[in-house]
Amino acid sequence: MDLLNTLVDKGLRRELPTRAEALAVLSTSDDDLLDVVAAAGKVRRHWFGRRVKLNYLVNLKSGLCPEDCSYCSQRLGSKADILKYTWLKPDDASKAAAAGVAGGAKRVCLVASGRGPTDRDVDRVAGTIKAIKDQNEGVEVCACLGLLSDGQADRLREAGADAYNHNLNTSESTYGDITTTHTYADRVDTVQKAHAAGLSACSGLIAGMGETDEDLVDVVFSLRDLDPDSVPVNFLIPMEGTPLEADWHLTPQRCLRILAMVRFVCPDVEVRIAGGREVHLRTMQPLALNLANSIFLGDYLTSEGQAGHADLEMIADAGFEVEGAGEVTLPQHRATAGGCGSHEGAGCGSHEGAGCGGHEGAGVCGSAPAATATAAPAPQVDELRRDLVSVRRRGAGTDIAPNA
Repeated sequence: MDLLNTLVDKGLRRELPTRAEALAVLSTSDDDLLDVVAAAGKVRRHWFGRRVKLNYLVNLKSGLCPEDCSYCSQRLGSKADILKYTWLKPDDASKAAAAGVAGGAKRVCLVASGRGPTDRDVDRVAGTIKAIKDQNEGVEVCACLGLLSDGQADRLREAGADAYNHNLNTSESTYGDITTTHTYADRVDTVQKAHAAGLSACSGLIAGMGETDEDLVDVVFSLRDLDPDSVPVNFLIPMEGTPLEADWHLTPQRCLRILAMVRFVCPDVEVRIAGGREVHLRTMQPLALNLANSIFLGDYLTSEGQAGHADLEMIADAGFEVEGAGEVTLPQHRATAGGCGSHEGAGCGSHEGAGCGGHEGAGVCGSAPAATATAAPAPQVDELRRDLVSVRRRGAGTDIAPNA
């Protein structure tokens, strides 16, 4: 297929595809799906080999958020029966993080519900970062605390944070349909603040909220412009008690096409399969490792994920390997530019709601024909697979051992 050959060539050169080419990937048929995965897999292997980076979420403060993000179980007015608790103590957070590190995670993502941190919250998280790094040598720490005020990103960097996550989630044109208590521009501003402070920026999207193919391409092109080191791709977890609880628009095949499109647009970036992979990719998860080079290990913020040992078996059985603590995550040109993955043996590089990518609910004309510029609508999925969504009852905020 000329389209795929063009996209592979561009990916190996870090050249941006055209919008028509990106849309064409999303509108390919199921008959062509394995060809799409194989093509994007060439780009993934060129930049990241067969390594899979493991990340681990710690929900520092759960529920009771004043924001109204429609996808989130922690939102204002949510009726979801999730865990609700205030800030974890640093030692408790460190113990939770240690479970993920013991399971092979190189990055710990510290997430807190809320619009954004107060200065006191930043001090609190700084103590947690110190506790985690004192007890887990070489681990990366990514903070995800919401919208940042001036100076807060610098303080997190000084406290030892390596990265900051804030997802764009969806396109600018549809953002107001998903959230009304803050703006798309607010999110962009926070990602830029993280960049300016020298933190590795992590920003991604949520698919499955009723968006069009054009929306997906818009948000991924916007992410390319922001140039984060990590792009988490979430698939909506339709939690009961949220406005999007009945939104089941995704098939495993569509999820794979979305991941392939993200890889072609962001060829040399850490693409992470984040929240919802178990729900929507299901038995196709191993195939997705040919597209993404990073996943979350174990549970998410308010929902349970696949068992940690099953994640490790899946990686091995698919012919991939867990990225080691001494391996640099990013390609050399990104690592030398100071991105996360640039310093062996020193946190960044020695190692997703909108939480660190683990949401609960951030060219030259090619050969794509003009007719593909408007892609076919996403397939409608009639069956609501609520049996695949389990509210988290273990790990952080409980007395039950975490899943890692």
